Amino acid sequence: MSRDTLTADRIVRAAIELLDDEGLDGLNMRSLAKRLGSAATAVYWHIKTKDDLVRLASDAIWHEVEPPDLDATDWRTAATTHATGMHTMLTRHPWLVQAFGSHLLHGPGQALHNDLSLAIYEKAGFAAADADQAAATVLTFVLGSALGPAAQVSLNRRLSKNGADAEQLMADAMTRATETAMQFPRLRERLGTTAATEYTAAPDNTFAFGLQSLLDGFEARLTAGGANRPE
Repeated sequence: MSRDTLTADRIVRAAIELLDDEGLDGLNMRSLAKRLGSAATAVYWHIKTKDDLVRLASDAIWHEVEPPDLDATDWRTAATTHATGMHTMLTRHPWLVQAFGSHLLHGPGQALHNDLSLAIYEKAGFAAADADQAAATVLTFVLGSALGPAAQVSLNRRLSKNGADAEQLMADAMTRATETAMQFPRLRERLGTTAATEYTAAPDNTFAFGLQSLLDGFEARLTAGGANRPE
């Protein structure tokens, strides 16, 4: 495929697929060009650096998050929908969590959702400065909640590439972690129940529980008048 038949959009879409399959460490122009059936020089003609490619790919997937209609719903429903949509997107593309800590990410897709977050918390009744903090708090929680699954994907990929039996290594590590946990009373109590297998994994509702707890706190601040309401 010549550089004339490539487009930046096709390159970015292929990069997202490669990142989903191989992670940040697996992204390079040679592998991407092979996936596109092109030469690496043709890719460079459209996108100059790997950093640019990661930035463009990360911004593109923000468009997968469906924005809630603020005119048709209350702020808590909008906040829940928006945070859940972000979390789902980050879980679908676990490399983005890592990219937040290693690349300068910006673009219209991300900016749209940053702006929407501020609008949600201003609608709740927060003044601008407190809306900033509320939006930042929720984004930090969403990123933190997605970090565990992202780390698991990265770990499994690394172990498998090294020729190791990833499942056996994880089982051995879990056995050692359980032996350590049994030295502590509260962990021992939980591991001694019939639900021990389920306890070793994060509960399915951890994200929903944490998010609603955050929103409960925001609502309590607003009700108590602890937030600076807009004039």
